[in-house]
Amino acid sequence: MGGCVSSFLWALSAAGIWGVVPVLEKTGLGKIHPLVGLFYRSLGVLIGLLLLGIFVLKPQTIRSVDARSVTFLIASGFLASFAAQICFYNALKTGDVSRVVPVSGAYPLLAFLLGVVFLGETFSMTKAAGCVFIIAGIWLIK
Repeated sequence: MGGCVSSFLWALSAAGIWGVVPVLEKTGLGKIHPLVGLFYRSLGVLIGLLLLGIFVLKPQTIRSVDARSVTFLIASGFLASFAAQICFYNALKTGDVSRVVPVSGAYPLLAFLLGVVFLGETFSMTKAAGCVFIIAGIWLIK
């Protein structure tokens, strides 16, 4: 049970941080182009990476990762932190945070479906109900 509590608290912490960030981003995007905003946001990521590399990770740990894992992680970083962020910033620049964030945050629906199809994860009525609620939420907020 300790692992469940720990993963729940980590997830709750991420949700809290991700809840604050769009407000910061919307405020920062007020007078600039979304791509300029992405550039400066990425500088924040770069600072985080430098701190991680200097104080936490050992070079041999970084070099020990297999090519397949590196490929998937680089692809996910490009898609999430670049491609999707461009879409998100353009939506955030012109839309309300209260509408843009819930709609763009509906990605668990797609992740669930892909997890079932490609990763063999279990499908249950509880998870299906969650999907229905996500779809209903998007419809209501639209």
